[in-house]
Amino acid sequence: MKISRNKLRIHRKRRIKAKIRGTKELPRLAVFKSLSGIYAQVIDDEKGMTLISVTSKELKIKNDIKSAEKIGEAIAKKCLNKKIDKIVFDRSGYKYHGKIKALADGARKGGLKF
Repeated sequence: MKISRNKLRIHRKRRIKAKIRGTKELPRLAVFKSLSGIYAQVIDDEKGMTLISVTSKELKIKNDIKSAEKIGEAIAKKCLNKKIDKIVFDRSGYKYHGKIKALADGARKGGLKF
């Protein structure tokens, strides 16, 4: 019996989440991608609050690599407006290539430090 790719991703996500915690000083940048869009949010795990979020639907852009980079730049801009310059990157079990890497590079280009 074969296990689905999404169940394997969720297993990796739990393993990663056990090691990564976001604080007020060093929040967590969580990424989710679906067939219809890319979502990024900055989370304070101590309070359990989402501080900032950006989606591809909100920016009215396509779901491709160039758009992922734009989302990274947009979230970096919002973070810098709230005086957040350092974050912990949570790739949510996805491999670090393609859209996930483009989003991280866009966030770095926008001024965030991982």
